[in-house]
Order: sequence, then C-alpha cells, then structure tokens
Amino acid sequence: MSKRFRPDVDVAPWKGGHSPYDIIKEGTIALVVVGLLTLILAVVFGSPDELAITIKTWSNATPLDFAATALSELNLTSGTAQYGAPYNNASTGQQLGPLQLAKWVGARIPINTVNDFVIDPLKSLPAQPDLSTGLKQWSSASSATRSHWVSSYTKASAKMTFVNGQVTVTASDVGPLPVLINNLTEMARSGALDQALVTQAGFYTTDFTLPLLFLADGSYLASLADHQHLTGDQWGMMNETGNYPGQAWLWLYTFWYQIPPFNASGNGDVLVWGLMMALSVVLLLVPFIPGLRSIPRKTRIYRVIWREHYQSVAKE
Repeated sequence: MSKRFRPDVDVAPWKGGHSPYDIIKEGTIALVVVGLLTLILAVVFGSPDELAITIKTWSNATPLDFAATALSELNLTSGTAQYGAPYNNASTGQQLGPLQLAKWVGARIPINTVNDFVIDPLKSLPAQPDLSTGLKQWSSASSATRSHWVSSYTKASAKMTFVNGQVTVTASDVGPLPVLINNLTEMARSGALDQALVTQAGFYTTDFTLPLLFLADGSYLASLADHQHLTGDQWGMMNETGNYPGQAWLWLYTFWYQIPPFNASGNGDVLVWGLMMALSVVLLLVPFIPGLRSIPRKTRIYRVIWREHYQSVAKE
C-alpha cells in the first residue's frame, strides 16, 4: 500500500530545468551598488541627527518650565514621582489583564525625586551662605513642615515669573523653597546639574537615567518631539528627526498605538507588547497550524511567484 502524498509536508523531487546562478557575483554587485548609493545620499543629505537635548539646553530655553518641573519633583506630582515600578511604589503600574507585570518587577531602580533631583544636586555645589542656610533649614524641618512649605509654594506657582535670571514667586510661609528653586535653576542653566545627576553613583558613570527622567517630566522635550513628529500618535516610533524616514520595519508594532483600545489605555505599552508576543508565537508555529499552513497552497500564490516556470511548462 503506497503512502498517501501530503502536500503540506511531503515535497516531490524537482524534475524541471535548472539555471546557473552566481551568488558571489550578484552579492558583490549588490554590495557595491548599495555602498555607492549610501555614500552619495550621505554626502547630499547629511546626517539627520540633531544635537543631544540636555538639562542645560532645556533650562536656558524655557527656565519657567524647568522651575515648574523642579517643583513637581518636590511636591511628588511629576511623572517619575507617580510612575511606580521600577522607580518607586507610587502606583501599580501597567498590567496585562490581571497580571501586574510592573509590580512584579518592583522598585529595582529606586528614585526619590525630592532628594535625587533637587536636594542632593544642590548639596554638591560649592558652599554659599544663602544656599547652605536653605539646605540646613530643609533638612532640619519635619515632614509636615516641608509639606506645608511645598503646598504654599505650589499654590502661588501659577504666577511664577523669571526676571533677571531669577525665578520669582510671591508667596509667604514657603521656607527655603525660593532659594532652592532659584539655585537649582541657576545650576541647570550653567550645565552643572547635568553632571551632578550622572555622577551621584560615582565619578565615572554612563547611567543617564536621572537626567533623562528629569527631562521627560517637563514639557520641553515633549514639545520638541511633537514638532519633529516623534510622538506616539504621530507614528513616532518609525520616524527620524526632521523629515527623514525611520525604521519602516517597525510599522506593525507602532500601528497598534494608533487604534483603540491601545491608544486610549493606560496599559497601552504592555498591551501592545503582549499582542506582539502572541503574533510572534503564531508566526513561529505557522508550519504546525492546520489550515493556516495551507493558505499558500490553496490560494495558489506560488503560481504567481513562479509564473515564469509555469509559463515555460505550459509551452512544452
């Protein structure tokens, strides 16, 4: 009894003709052509990369936004302060259905926005009478007193102004906050804060977590991203700065951010990740899924791909 031929599994021996193919020659030609095109386009258009955005850049461009962000680090309303894992335990974080993935990770990169973004950098400055007094006043005050100062300053911050290099807020009973905010703004505008934030864990470091989070908490970086069409609702994951195209192969990933429920969910990132993992598993299992693996054969798409061969066979 002969074995039944299974078109999805068994492959019949090829009995047709063969054509010579020099893969070395073709590969060399492709390499040379692509190399020349890359060189010519690089000379004509240049690099799309822009200068790195630093806290110095930000604080000089929009000092009030920087000062307001520094205040948000003190009153714990910033994005970092309320983010949750892996920085703190302020929220549950993103979850996939009942799975609290972010909470499982825990606060493995603990960040205290009050100390890490404001107080500790100010302590690294050379001794200054008003700043030293302000820092001592802050460190010796109780938590309730600090909260009262921050609350009073926050209420008055809507009328914050920046005149002659000084951040001014008309408020009473705010303790040393005017001195702290002013000195931190001056520190940022000089570039010293960029260095202080990356050297808190040691003199030599490549950990830019703190300055990047500080930048992200303000509105300056977001406004630049919006101008460069790099935000999530602008297919930003696929774009380069300016009008340059980006990584087109990421279209499937970034596509989901444009449609419900992903574009309106606080768990959008983990939902998209979960969906992409599921699609990846399906792709890996295509040869083993009945029906799905038969689509190319049943649609006869192979006859379109190998049309020249089938045309030659038909003429014989």
